[in-house]
Amino acid sequence: MNLNIKHRNFNKGALLLIVALTLQSCFVAKDYVRPDIETETEALYRTENLPTDSVSIADVSWKTLFTDQYLQQYIEEGLQNNMDVRIALQQIIAAQAYAKQGKAGYLPSVNVGVNWTHQELSKNTQFGAFLSDTSTDQYDVTANLSWEADIWGKIRSNKRATQAAYLQSVAGHQAVKTQLISSIANTYYNLLALDEQLKITKETIATRDSSVTTIKALKEAGQVTQVAVDQNIAQYNSARALQVDIETAIFKTENTLSILLGKVPQYFERGSLDFQNIEQDIILGVPATLLSNRPDVMAAEYGLIQSFELTNVAKSNLYPSLKLTASGGFQSLELDKLFNANSLFANIIGGLTQPLFNKRALKTQKEVAIAQQEQALLQFKKTLLIAGNEVSNALFSYEAESKKFEFRINEVEALRTAEANSEELLKNGYANYLDLLTARERALSAELNIIDSKLQQLISVVDLYEALGGGWR
Repeated sequence: MNLNIKHRNFNKGALLLIVALTLQSCFVAKDYVRPDIETETEALYRTENLPTDSVSIADVSWKTLFTDQYLQQYIEEGLQNNMDVRIALQQIIAAQAYAKQGKAGYLPSVNVGVNWTHQELSKNTQFGAFLSDTSTDQYDVTANLSWEADIWGKIRSNKRATQAAYLQSVAGHQAVKTQLISSIANTYYNLLALDEQLKITKETIATRDSSVTTIKALKEAGQVTQVAVDQNIAQYNSARALQVDIETAIFKTENTLSILLGKVPQYFERGSLDFQNIEQDIILGVPATLLSNRPDVMAAEYGLIQSFELTNVAKSNLYPSLKLTASGGFQSLELDKLFNANSLFANIIGGLTQPLFNKRALKTQKEVAIAQQEQALLQFKKTLLIAGNEVSNALFSYEAESKKFEFRINEVEALRTAEANSEELLKNGYANYLDLLTARERALSAELNIIDSKLQQLISVVDLYEALGGGWR
């Protein structure tokens, strides 16, 4: 008789297992397919120089792109110490933990408990009246197991969603690194440009100090009036004020670089603007490479994948769930007989649950998930369009600054010649002092502009490098 009962229980358990495995093949969860974005990428760069292959300047390591030893050192320090990078790293660790949890979704839940129960029965109760000893103790060691069959692919989709969230955090970390490298490089180049502007301004101050002495001598000779002397003194003080402004800008820029490197404000050793040259062919690569190069674009797509898989989960929640639970262990009224064969007990329960009335919660969850998936899709396309816009702007700026630089050089040469000639003519009484003042201001402005043009050339290359997704590899 006992053998027959065990046989029937085995058959029931086997039947439930077969049903579970059969239903498990009936997935309703769909596989993610990248949306059609050919329209968004075909003319993304807005340039007539269409690339013919996927090679891009973004494939170049930042250690190769930036040759200045100080800049290389600062980028390395920034990647190690920058607070945003460290925050992003902690986000990766958290996402990794969730991803591990998602992978464990297929495994059963198991827990073990050890219990002691002491009970004092009342003599005036049904059972207490018939017992001479109303005091009882019960000992048990119980193991519980529960497992849900992934009938509709809910667990699988949840696993993929957590993996996508993890990869999104990794891409976010890469995006922070790319932005950091760009910010450090641009800040460093700004420092070099300010150093050069300060150098020219100091030279200008020395020249104008000498000019004040000269113009005073000309006044004593009766060739110019006091107005000319006053105007020269005003020019001299204007240059001194400009020096203060540049020194203030240098101080603040060094503080900005300190924050980027995760350091307290301090002075930084650095090279010279004249020796900065990014000797790399400006190759864009085809627009589709942004999908694999731009960390923010990758992060946006992983966000889309996560939303897609969570939509699968929300849809699966509307269908029945099959759960198997089992418990077993030892129970005894006497501690010394706890692990006796007669103390063994076990039970197994299989159930198929279909949600019916839940105040529309599951349907709402599904509708919200679909809406969030559409939002993620639009965000993905928007990010791609922004990336293309940044590439176009950076490329156009680089080409424009390259053209302007040659014009600026010619302008400086012409104005310096005009300044020298004006000063000589004034000394010989053939020119007005106002002509000299005007020539000086234009020459100084042109020299400062040529420094700025050189700076903008460097920045445009850095911006293009960032826009194409370079730096994080």
